[in-house]
Amino acid sequence: MARVCVIRQGFYPLDTRVRREVHALAGAGHEVDVICVRRAGQRRQERRSGITAYRLPLPLQRSDGRWRYLLQYGSFALAAGVLCSLLYLRRRWDVVQVNSMPDALVFAAAVPRLLGARVVLDLHECMPEFFAVKFGVPPGHPALRILAAVEQLSIRFADRVITCTEQMRETFIARGAEPAKIAVVLNSADESIFDATRHPPARRRLDRFTLLCHGAIEHSYGIDTLLRAAALLRDDIPGLHVEIFGDGTYRSEVGRLCDELGLDGSVRVSDGWAPIDQLVAGIAEADVGIVAMRRNAFRDLTHCNKMFDFIAMRRPVVVSRTRAVEAYFPESCFALFESGDERDLARAIRSLYDDPALRERLVARAAEVSEPYRWVRQRELYLSAATGSAE
Repeated sequence: MARVCVIRQGFYPLDTRVRREVHALAGAGHEVDVICVRRAGQRRQERRSGITAYRLPLPLQRSDGRWRYLLQYGSFALAAGVLCSLLYLRRRWDVVQVNSMPDALVFAAAVPRLLGARVVLDLHECMPEFFAVKFGVPPGHPALRILAAVEQLSIRFADRVITCTEQMRETFIARGAEPAKIAVVLNSADESIFDATRHPPARRRLDRFTLLCHGAIEHSYGIDTLLRAAALLRDDIPGLHVEIFGDGTYRSEVGRLCDELGLDGSVRVSDGWAPIDQLVAGIAEADVGIVAMRRNAFRDLTHCNKMFDFIAMRRPVVVSRTRAVEAYFPESCFALFESGDERDLARAIRSLYDDPALRERLVARAAEVSEPYRWVRQRELYLSAATGSAE
């Protein structure tokens, strides 16, 4: 069995993709260390079930400021690189896996790589597209060319690369990456957590119809579109209720928008990041899951974790159309709507409210199509890519 270090500028175990990967490694018998950011209330060093977390006391805040992003990325990369180098002298990892953002964080593994460790880069995002959408940078801007160049340097530095969709893989290859080097591991749900047998779907209540969305509370996830759709439907659907689980910079705007739309009493926002058991129970209680992310050049390449969470929990889902979603799932799996269009979202929600049989068909079809995407299968792809062998 191997010794593996995973580096991620995020909170462990809150980060869902990293949590799945780390638990897969530990479950396969590998010894795992995680270098990450320390969240308030967490220990700087903690060992559980063969996994040791080393948490750096550095800020991690979502921001629209470019310089703040660069400062946060740079300070973590420097600190993680120093810690990784020092720990390697004692731990002698066989594999160091670095999870973006940013791509260049992979160079924090320079010393282990120089001394013989295998380096794996897990690209969660396409940085040029993310940066362009995040900061409104036009195509062809010099900053995007720089990010694309850094992306390719990072890919060449790694021994193996993992990414989240075939659309992302194709984008990296189009910019010059070696095709054989990049594997796709989807953002499927960990069914040991999102387990519909332990949390069966609640029976429909005639006096209440609950919509649920979860994850980062950010403008890019279309929460405003959901609230505007709810306002359009409140007179048509008795007991319409919206549950929002998560946290983020758009939280205060959600409150302001609820006041503006007169949604007080029909929208509940969790008090920060809810415990995972509370979230899973909330999904089981909901009638419909909502994935309303805004379509753009970045989102056309990616999937949201939450989409797979709803599928695993056997809940019908309303999803905004993107290229990546439509490439993996036919229309028979979801109630699809046009991104950013509250009237089309209201139409999709209303169709599910009016037709319980449609909800059942969507659930069954999504489960059927997603069978090869389930984590029990993606896990083997991940282990093979990360360590060179599956369990």
